[in-house]
Amino acid sequence: MNTEIAVLRETVARLHRELTRYDLVAWTSGNVSARVPGQDLMVIKPSGVDYDDLTADTMVVCDLNGVVVDGGGSPSSDTAAHAYVYRAMPEVGGVVHTHSGYATAWAARGEAIPCWLTAQADEFGGEIPIGPFALIGGDDIGKGIVSTLSGHRSPAVLMRNHGVFTIGRDARAAVKAAVMCEDVARTAHLARALGQPLPIAPADVDALHDRYQNVYGQRPSSG
Repeated sequence: MNTEIAVLRETVARLHRELTRYDLVAWTSGNVSARVPGQDLMVIKPSGVDYDDLTADTMVVCDLNGVVVDGGGSPSSDTAAHAYVYRAMPEVGGVVHTHSGYATAWAARGEAIPCWLTAQADEFGGEIPIGPFALIGGDDIGKGIVSTLSGHRSPAVLMRNHGVFTIGRDARAAVKAAVMCEDVARTAHLARALGQPLPIAPADVDALHDRYQNVYGQRPSSG
């Protein structure tokens, strides 16, 4: 394996610690993957391994059909779903799956999260959509992710009765979307418990999303 893949294995292993840091997973559930730029390969978590035992060496390298090309363990049970997303959405460089509590509760209801928060408009550009029910193991989950998020500004989808899948330009961006999805889901739940939350006008959602995506944060210096 080349140096770029070695770096990605280290990055993906490290990003799994963010899932436990933000309480997005329990036991060995959940996974992070990253596309290998310029190659039809991805790096993904091994199946059923404790988070404390994840290292760069335990990460599994697969092709974009989910076939293992390097690594001593079996890849995540969600590998086929990740692979389908990478094949169908070439702009995606990272995929994350969690069963985070509040977001998965919305998924269990089969309900999208309406855009009631400026932070949600920033990151997701509107509602966080609900995807179809699909069984684990094949690429039906991947098909549901792609069909739901294609043409949608949200980098997160709530797969019905299952959990959260997020995408990003790289694995770190997908992890961030997973963290933000759970934060939004929790606040939306609390707001609705108090009464009917107030909607944000679509034009304001557009303005907030544009500012956050194109102005917020540090920009490269031109000098």
